[in-house]
Amino acid sequence: MAGHSKWANIKHKKAATDAKRGKVWTRLIKEITVAARMGGGDADTNPRLRLAMDKASDANMPKDNVVRATQRGAGNLDGASYEEVRYEGYGIDGAAIIVDCMTDNRIRTVAEVRHAFSKFGGNMGTEGSVAFMFKHCGQLLYAPGTDEDKLMEAALEAGAEDIISDEEGGLEVLTAPLDFSVVKTALEAAGFKAEMAEIIMKPATETVFEGENAIKMQKLLDALENLDDVQEIFSNAIIDA
Repeated sequence: MAGHSKWANIKHKKAATDAKRGKVWTRLIKEITVAARMGGGDADTNPRLRLAMDKASDANMPKDNVVRATQRGAGNLDGASYEEVRYEGYGIDGAAIIVDCMTDNRIRTVAEVRHAFSKFGGNMGTEGSVAFMFKHCGQLLYAPGTDEDKLMEAALEAGAEDIISDEEGGLEVLTAPLDFSVVKTALEAAGFKAEMAEIIMKPATETVFEGENAIKMQKLLDALENLDDVQEIFSNAIIDA
């Protein structure tokens, strides 16, 4: 179960990006709305909605906003109708990139994503062109100093698929997507609070970027992140700052 993880670097960059964009609540409202539309407005029976609500709580979103987004998704309030769309492409040196969006206008969104790719040295691919390089899974990250033996015991008992330790002592728990909420709840009950907990597309292999290529790759990722319709970006690129 040994391995290498850039979880601390990812956590830092994600927090910086969210703060810079200033659109955390907007993204969460879209996620709550779509989750409620797809799985109903009851968080107890809708794991995706529960996860979105947990994120909203962590982001200090007012409960009224959460309630309105849930009701809108469940069809009880009027509002924009968002749909999920995924784009795939290549960055610097062929690095794989997945761009998950929520949009009420596909034509606008694809034009903006394509423009960002082309302007910053990447190019869009066809559906499935890079997705095979990633695994859809739940990921929970724990800071160095966490008791590995106790976490491993609790995680495996809760149904986790794997526990990976990195060279800094950080721990990564991986789950099947449908088991994510159960494992997260069980680990919290056991006293383990994750630094980050999300359902992600995890790359099978990673490519480290340094120097000029690292700068170029970061500019491309930032350009994509800054698009209003973008919810999440996954890449096998690791930027060595």
